[in-house]
Amino acid sequence: MFLSLLLSSFLTFVELNSENLFDTSHDSLKNDVEFLPESNYHWTPVRYWRKLNHLSQTIVALGYEDYSVKHISNNGEMATHVANSMTDSGKKWKLPDFVALCEVENDSVLFDLTKRSALRTAGYEYVMTNSPDERGIDVALLYHPFSFALIHSWPIRIKRLPHSRPTRDILYASGRIMSDDTLHIFVVHAPSRRGGELVSRPYRMQVASQLAAAVDSIYAINDRAKIVVAGDFNDYHDSPALEYLYQHHLINISSKAKGSNGAKATYRWHGEWRSLDQILLSESMQHQENACRIGDLPFLLEDDEKYGGKKPYRTYLGPKYLGGYSDHLPLVARILIDDK
Repeated sequence: MFLSLLLSSFLTFVELNSENLFDTSHDSLKNDVEFLPESNYHWTPVRYWRKLNHLSQTIVALGYEDYSVKHISNNGEMATHVANSMTDSGKKWKLPDFVALCEVENDSVLFDLTKRSALRTAGYEYVMTNSPDERGIDVALLYHPFSFALIHSWPIRIKRLPHSRPTRDILYASGRIMSDDTLHIFVVHAPSRRGGELVSRPYRMQVASQLAAAVDSIYAINDRAKIVVAGDFNDYHDSPALEYLYQHHLINISSKAKGSNGAKATYRWHGEWRSLDQILLSESMQHQENACRIGDLPFLLEDDEKYGGKKPYRTYLGPKYLGGYSDHLPLVARILIDDK
């Protein structure tokens, strides 16, 4: 039985668009002028550290199997959860093995998150991109070294099409997992729908094309490779870009994900729930025990007074500070790693 547990275990993979995680210092290589203390957004150190602790709180709480947990209220309580792997009122809890983050500014914010915030006792390491994106945002992967021994990581620069703006790189990372297999991870934040879906579609198709080429290069070496692709695709599960990726032996385990507290997708626009965030797996990782759900923890939601129901509790609405968490809800995938 012990051997069976060693050969068959689950990894928890979280994907989250953190909504403009900028520090408060000007970075000459980033377009961060809106997120400075003297800007219209009044992005002060107090607000910055509140944002980091909100993100820490979210990651810790996503380790619960039961999403009825109301909050993890302070730094000390979060640190206790992480350091001692304690349970709350009998609820099962395990720190997520991976967190794929979108909309992070630079190494500084990742260092503050993993080494100085309430998440500091978790032991997370990270890799991230340094893209030419006009907004100055990048993608990152937090991973626990007990679950993932990093081998390589590098960015995949997206080729610019005529009239397109520079966008985010794709992050690639590979590492050894508990089954002694190599796990390949791609973190994506595709171009937005600015200008309309049809006008902007070629830019997301370009990302899908380069991502598919990278996936195919892995399959060429090992057709049973274990691959996870996660991120904000700015596209729905049935969009042309995602359909193109399915043709390259990737399966979307998040397409039917639902929440436990009213969320029907990861994003709400004018009262309509739709998921722009996706988690895809290689066919070799397909298993009936895999599961994906929306991490709609109660504190990540607020009442939608205009359209009814709930909506993500975001940090900003335009320049108006709301003090929430993010305009996206996280995806949480439970993935079986079987050595058989």
